[in-house]
Amino acid sequence: METDSLDEISSKTRAAYNLAAEKYHQLFFDEIDKKEFDRKIIDEFSEYFDKGSVLCDAGCGPSGHITGYIFKKGIDIIGIDISDKCIEIARKINPFIKFERGDISKLEYDNNYFDGIISYYSIIDTPKKFIPCILKEFKRVLKPGGYLLLVVKYGYEEGFITDLLGIKTEIYFSLFTEHEIRDYVIECGFEIIKIIIRKPYDFEIQNDRIYAVCRNPFT
Repeated sequence: METDSLDEISSKTRAAYNLAAEKYHQLFFDEIDKKEFDRKIIDEFSEYFDKGSVLCDAGCGPSGHITGYIFKKGIDIIGIDISDKCIEIARKINPFIKFERGDISKLEYDNNYFDGIISYYSIIDTPKKFIPCILKEFKRVLKPGGYLLLVVKYGYEEGFITDLLGIKTEIYFSLFTEHEIRDYVIECGFEIIKIIIRKPYDFEIQNDRIYAVCRNPFT
């Protein structure tokens, strides 16, 4: 089954994560603490910014653990997620951080608003044909010279699945190759700083991870 409507995909994603938010938080709230590699990537990415910068954690999830990790560095960051339940939990856990419900394919922010965007697995619930729509939206709200950290899981498959963390629901799932990610970000006008691939930790789903650090050029 496939749909031509990104709005319909987004609606299914919202409904699925509303159902799975509590379980997702129970499973992954301390995930960043277990991943030295990811902490290093985020630490290095954070060095692009100062205390006057404003970042967006696009698809922050119920734990807001990436948002919180950045916030503790003294950098202003907003967590955005399509799921009402995810935002409700994230606000409860992180009362001093700003979280807002929103669709990353149509962000309610002005052009050139953010200094940086982190997208940790947030595009994997989107059909590949719509990925340029999301990346162009990221580019729109990024300041010239702003930075993007894009993280996905490696693979070739895409399509609807009917189980999310053991919960019966319908959600889209996409895996990506390094070449696909490289082509997408270049097509959407980003400069690639680096792309890194790591093997999965033993406790993770056994797909390699792809990390793309990109820059929105000044011209």
